[in-house]
Amino acid sequence: MTIKLVCVGKTDKRELEALINIYSERLQHYIKFELEVIPDLKKTKNLDENQQKSREGDLILNGIQNSDFIVLLDENGKQYDSVAFSEYIQKRMNAGLKRLIFIIGGPYGFSETLYARTNGRISLSKMTFSHQMVRLFATEQLYRAFTILKNEPYHHR
Repeated sequence: MTIKLVCVGKTDKRELEALINIYSERLQHYIKFELEVIPDLKKTKNLDENQQKSREGDLILNGIQNSDFIVLLDENGKQYDSVAFSEYIQKRMNAGLKRLIFIIGGPYGFSETLYARTNGRISLSKMTFSHQMVRLFATEQLYRAFTILKNEPYHHR
């Protein structure tokens, strides 16, 4: 199985980028992991929120295959603790999925088309974080999930 994290817009903080890279590299020891960055939209001044979400959604959906299992990182999604999240990952691997894709939306969230295509929604917290921070948190939690599944000492129970 491949796990892919799709994000809208680049990370402009080198410190965050370095941490994301550390966890991305660590994840490669357990599973094929890909991070895809959808470029920020240009000329958004004349677009309303729904138009911007729609365009971002179209760009994201261009890289999605019918067999992909899509999970939106959404503030209204289901919350898991780290152990339950590792079990969620294990169930997806047991199901024989080829690709499990987590998506972090743009500044206004997700388009209705993307919501219609999703297989699930997960919230990392009730708090609001920058999209750049969410990338780091999601990547770290994926790494933590695999250390839990392998019974390694990274996660203290």
